[in-house]
Amino acid sequence: MVQLGPGQAIYENLAEIAQAIDHVHRIELRELLAQGEHSVEALAEACKLTFGNTSRHLQILQWAQLVTAERQGKHMLYSLAGPEVVVCLLKSLGCVGERNRAEVRQIMSDYFSARDALAPVTRDELVERLRDGRVTLLDVRPEHEFSLGHQPGALNIPLEELETRLARLPKRWQIVAYCRGPYCVLLFEAVALLRAKGYRVRRLEDGFPQWQAAGLEVETAEA
Repeated sequence: MVQLGPGQAIYENLAEIAQAIDHVHRIELRELLAQGEHSVEALAEACKLTFGNTSRHLQILQWAQLVTAERQGKHMLYSLAGPEVVVCLLKSLGCVGERNRAEVRQIMSDYFSARDALAPVTRDELVERLRDGRVTLLDVRPEHEFSLGHQPGALNIPLEELETRLARLPKRWQIVAYCRGPYCVLLFEAVALLRAKGYRVRRLEDGFPQWQAAGLEVETAEA
């Protein structure tokens, strides 16, 4: 058996990590876990997978040391291992996809840009607007994810409740909405709905995980 050199040994291990993330459901699971700790049951429901299939994908991610697991009572709870690094990995993967894959660019044009062609608000711009008190910050993620962590001062109205809770959103301020990440369908649907109702709304350039990974302040439901 040929012994690998140091560089090749590193590449072999990197290839094994790449294989562990090389699946649509495992990418989706990592995006959900970037919001905070989830049970297998909650992840299976969110991804519309069976419990067994979800567990298998999580075991592969755990083998690659991309997620960690902790048992609490009857439930196994999963979290990202080194969330800042994994979030950066997901962002880099998205950048490569948008640059190299015509299919990705087509989806961005046909679906995402069709619902919001305006340039998003950057994190720096949002920090400045929040400092001046000139914006309403809206988190459209499910309540459970919001409780695990959110941007300070954010108002949580999940997408499915948005139309019935519009009275909570003042029209005198611009709204900046955010969600799970740059490809979160919930965000684009929320922006389209609010614009149709006459609200001045922009979306944040990325989501809560990227905000947290940048070392910016985060609140939890207990804070």
